[in-house]
Amino acid sequence: MAAAQAGDRRAYERVLADSVALIRAVARRQGMGVDGLDDVVQETLLTVHRVRHTYDPTRSYDAWLGAIAGRRAIDALRGQGRRGRRELHDDIALDQHPDRDDASMDAERNQQARHLREAIAQLPPGQREAVEQLGLREQSLAEAAAHTGRNTGALKVNLHRALKALRDRLNGDS
Repeated sequence: MAAAQAGDRRAYERVLADSVALIRAVARRQGMGVDGLDDVVQETLLTVHRVRHTYDPTRSYDAWLGAIAGRRAIDALRGQGRRGRRELHDDIALDQHPDRDDASMDAERNQQARHLREAIAQLPPGQREAVEQLGLREQSLAEAAAHTGRNTGALKVNLHRALKALRDRLNGDS
C-alpha cells in the first residue's frame, strides 16, 4: 500500500486484488451471509480507494483494512435488517397485490371510475354540485359558495348527504 500511495499503479491494483480474501473473511466473521459478501467487498474497496491517503505505512495494512471491512459489513447487515422488516416473502401477498401495470387492474379501476361517475350523475342537483365543486375540483367552501351562489352551510349539508348516498349506492346498500 505504501508503494500505491507513492503512485505505483501496479502495486495499487495488486494490493486491491490481494485484499479481497481478507475482506471476505472479516465480513464472514461479522455474520454476513454468502449472498452479501460481494457487496461488502465492493463497498470496502470503494472506501479504501477514497481513504487510501489515511493509511499509515508504519502500521499493519491488514488491521487498517480489517477495520474498514468490519464497518462495511456491519453497515450491510444493518441494511439487511431494515429491508427484512419491510419486505414480504409471501407468495399469497404477491398474488393479492398485483403489479400496478397489470391490465386487469386498469380495467377494474376504469370500471370503478365509471360506476362513480354514474352514481354522481344520479344525485340531486344540489348534492351533485357540492360533490363537483368541493370534492372533484377541490375548491374551498368559500370558493364553492362564491362559484355556486349558495351559502357554506348549505354546501356542507349537501356534501354530507351526497357522500352518504354515494357510499350507500357504491357499497350496494341501495
